[in-house]
Amino acid sequence: MIDASALRDLEDILPGRVSTSAADLTSYSRDQGPVLEPALPVAVVRAGSVADVQEVLRWATRHRVPVISRGAGSGVSGGAHATTGSVILSLELMTRILEINPDDETAVVEPGVVNAALNDAVAGHGLMYAPDPASYRWSTIGGNVATNAGGLRCAKYGVTRDSVLALDVVLADGTLVRTGHRTFKGVAGYDLTALMTGSEGTLGVIVGITVRLRYLPTSVHTVAAFFEDFTSAAAGVLAIGRARVQPAILELLDGNTLEALDGAHGSDLRRRGGSLLLARTDGYGAAAEAEQIRAVLLGLGARVSDEGSEEADRLIDLRRHSRGDEVDDLYRVGEDVAVPKSQLVGYVAALEAMASRHQVQLKVVAHAGDGNLHPTFWVERREGPQAQERLESALDESVRCALDLGGTITGEHGVGQYKRRWLAWEQAPKILALQAEIKRVFDPLDILNPGKAIVS
Repeated sequence: MIDASALRDLEDILPGRVSTSAADLTSYSRDQGPVLEPALPVAVVRAGSVADVQEVLRWATRHRVPVISRGAGSGVSGGAHATTGSVILSLELMTRILEINPDDETAVVEPGVVNAALNDAVAGHGLMYAPDPASYRWSTIGGNVATNAGGLRCAKYGVTRDSVLALDVVLADGTLVRTGHRTFKGVAGYDLTALMTGSEGTLGVIVGITVRLRYLPTSVHTVAAFFEDFTSAAAGVLAIGRARVQPAILELLDGNTLEALDGAHGSDLRRRGGSLLLARTDGYGAAAEAEQIRAVLLGLGARVSDEGSEEADRLIDLRRHSRGDEVDDLYRVGEDVAVPKSQLVGYVAALEAMASRHQVQLKVVAHAGDGNLHPTFWVERREGPQAQERLESALDESVRCALDLGGTITGEHGVGQYKRRWLAWEQAPKILALQAEIKRVFDPLDILNPGKAIVS
């Protein structure tokens, strides 16, 4: 545990930046993920500059204090949970957009810049930042990079790593380094930018990000298709792929999700079908691609929205908020597995069967264009500990099943603290050992977000 003199040293180094108030310690102690080992930090530091971050890490190295870096706290895997004796390093005040270069189609931002704020800033140049997690209105780009976040547009534009060109990173000892390049292409040396992206604060603290921008679409078309059941809708995903049409967004919602949306918004989605498939095309060919998708889905018996339907666009926005805050509930856990697209139909059927077998409730939304599913299992709190055990068994089986189908334990949310228990199911002992060795090279004292992301 940190002693009082060390804490005073930190306060002297960064006057006005350090808080030990009970309210702040509680508020910053966790993200939106399930809590396995509740802990309060000993202090919260709100960094305002790169120099502040360097000072914190030099101090942490001297006193061997764990540092948990944090953005908006919107993660859902426990990657920003406090651990015993740790200091939370908040980057939320580092909100400057340092540069926008329309000709190079790049921008340079500090880690606390909110995803939506960057898009607002570059839209006037006819550009956009493609990664768009559901939390894009409040999640920070630094946090998105730390978890290699995904989002709805992943089907066409990829995950965060595909839009990151260079990083400014403060290492565990306070050294500032720059990885990557400002060009779209560059293969000199090991790709440390890719390594840092998705490292969840375990290798360094990201303090600057150079991102690639994309062209803001000249035209966008959205298609909404209601199917009788989820399996039929999942088959529609494969049919779109076989037609060789590339939607920017391809999302899948099951009947229980539609019921939840109806309850929250007064809609009548569930009455119209047992599953909803949403497809959005963009660019100069958007209309032709949307018409091809409509034809494919009509051929499968779906009830498809009219061309230019405003409702279809509204449903995309509802989809972004279809998971709500439910991952906060101990008795309700949303997962983040991914499987090959060809396995979607079989995996969904398996999920429904295991929910019935374990007597738990289930709803599923999916970034169907890349096989990333978010099954949410829940039980009633009043059912007590036995229900919680059934829930955990269903979660374990859902992850095992995804791996058996050639999938992964996390498509976009990261491992964090919560999913470390499953990491060894996916990765061989030698791979786990290599990752631990990499961690030791960057962080020999194990002070950067210990107990997260990897098995060390």
